[in-house]
Amino acid sequence: QVQLVESGGGLVQAGGSLRLSCAASTTILAMDWYRQAPGKQRDQRELVATITPSGSTHYADSVKGRFTISRDNVKNTVYLEMNSLKPEDTAVYDCYTVLPPYGRGYWGQGTQVTVSS
Repeated sequence: QVQLVESGGGLVQAGGSLRLSCAASTTILAMDWYRQAPGKQRDQRELVATITPSGSTHYADSVKGRFTISRDNVKNTVYLEMNSLKPEDTAVYDCYTVLPPYGRGYWGQGTQVTVSS
């Protein structure tokens, strides 16, 4: 059973930083970080950042220049470095990956990030 274990969430003041980790129990390919803001449904999660197997990255406009996604292939872990945090970044953050051979998707358990003004 594939597991994605997230850590690093918490409470931080606006302008502060946090680093989220998503550790997989197996070799991963691409990885996404999503977030679900308060009052939003799960199907309204926002795709925040993506990292491909080759290390290419993509970001939502709302976090570009502030967030950095990276990976450690030895540890099967993906990180999300979040700087200059804003209250509107408050959300449950979740990592997501799709694995062969059947293209099944896996989610982490979610980690709460709260940014106070």
